[in-house]
Amino acid sequence: MNILIVSQYFWPETFRINDLAIGLVERGHKVTVLTGIPNYPNGKFFSGYGIGKKYEDIYCGIKIKRVPLFPRRESKGWQLAINYLSFMIFASLLAPIFCRDQYDLIFVAQFSPVTVGIPAIILKKIRKIPILFWIQDLWPESLSATGAVKSKSVLRMVEKVVKFIYGHCDHILVQSRGFISNVVSMGVLSSEVSYFPNWAEELYRPMKLEINASEYTQLPQGFKVMFAGNIGAAQDFENILGAVERLKVYPDIQVVVLGDGRMREWVEEQVKVRGLTQQVHLLGQYPVEKMPRFFALADVMLVTLKSQPIFALTIPSKVQSYLACGKPMIAALEGEGDKVIRESGAGMVCPPENSTALAETILAMYQKTAAERAKMGEQGRRYFETHFEREMLLNKLEGCMKGCMKNLQ
Repeated sequence: MNILIVSQYFWPETFRINDLAIGLVERGHKVTVLTGIPNYPNGKFFSGYGIGKKYEDIYCGIKIKRVPLFPRRESKGWQLAINYLSFMIFASLLAPIFCRDQYDLIFVAQFSPVTVGIPAIILKKIRKIPILFWIQDLWPESLSATGAVKSKSVLRMVEKVVKFIYGHCDHILVQSRGFISNVVSMGVLSSEVSYFPNWAEELYRPMKLEINASEYTQLPQGFKVMFAGNIGAAQDFENILGAVERLKVYPDIQVVVLGDGRMREWVEEQVKVRGLTQQVHLLGQYPVEKMPRFFALADVMLVTLKSQPIFALTIPSKVQSYLACGKPMIAALEGEGDKVIRESGAGMVCPPENSTALAETILAMYQKTAAERAKMGEQGRRYFETHFEREMLLNKLEGCMKGCMKNLQ
C-alpha cells in the first residue's frame, strides 16, 4: 500500500506515530508523512528547522513533508489555538501540492488537535482517498477537562467540528474501548469504530545495565519512584507533590521526573517552595532510546491523571511502556487505566486527586520486598505481550486499512 499519514507531530518529536510509520515501512508499505515543523514540547523550533527551512526529510525510509506553523511557545491557551489553527490552514492549502502521489489510504493520527483531520478531508475530496482516523484524544471533552476551554459556546462549536470530521472518515480507530460510546454519540455507526490501542516500541523491554552505565550517576540514591512523560495539567503534579510532602519522614523515597511540558516551571517552583528539593528531581527530557535504561534503575514507575470523566476513558500511553519494561507501577487514576493495571497485576492503584492515598500507596510499595515488586513487573510484561504487542497490533492495523480501502471501492 501507498499510505499518507497526516499528523501534526512526527520525528524528531517523540510520538508513537513514529514507530507506527516505521512498522509499516518494515512490512513493505510506502509511507509519506504530512506534518508540521517540530516544536513539541518546548514550543521552540528544533535546531535546523524553521519557517523556510527543511520542508522535506527522510527518516527510516519515510518521506516527510512539512508545512509551516506557528510554534507552541509557552503553550498558553491562545498560543496553542494559533499553533493548531496554523497547522490546519497551511496543511489544508499545501497538502494538494506537497502530496501528489496516488495514495491508497490516508491515515490520520489525532493526538491533539482534532482539526488535523481537515487537511485529510480536503485530500479525500480531491483524490477520492479513504480516511482511517486514529483517535488518541477525545475532543471537546479533553479541552473542558484540562481547563483549556471554559466557554460552553466554544465547546459546542468544537463539537460540531468533531462531528463533521468524524462524519467524513471511512473508519475510526480508538486507543481505548472507553472512547467508543463517545464516538458513536457523535453520529458514527458502531460498525465503523474499532479498538486499536497503543503499544510500546520494541526498544521498551526489561534490561539490566552495565556496571559503569552513566545513568547510575544521573539518578539519586534511595527508593526511586519514576515518572516519565508530559508535565502537564492533566498529569496532576499537585497530587504528586502533595504525596511527597506527606512522605518527608521517609527521606529514602525519591521521586524522579523524566520529561517536559507546560507545567514544568510551576513544578520546579513548587518543589523549592515546599522544601522538596532533596526528594523530587526533575531531570528534563531525554531521547526515547534512553527511557528503558532509566526505567531499569527505577524501583517503581508512576502514572497519574486528574479525576475527570474523559481521563477515566483513556489509557495513558506510558502504561504500555512501563508494562513492556517489566516494571511495577503505582497508578493514581481511574477507569480504563485502572482496569488494565488491576487485570495485569502489574502494580497498585489509588484514587486520583488524593495525595494522602497516593502517599500511602507509595509507602506500601516501598515496604514490599524487591521480589514482590519484581513479580508485579513480570506479570505486567506478560500482560503486555498478550494485549499490546507491536506485531500483533500492526497485523490488526493492516486489516483495518485493507477493509477501509475495500469499502470505498
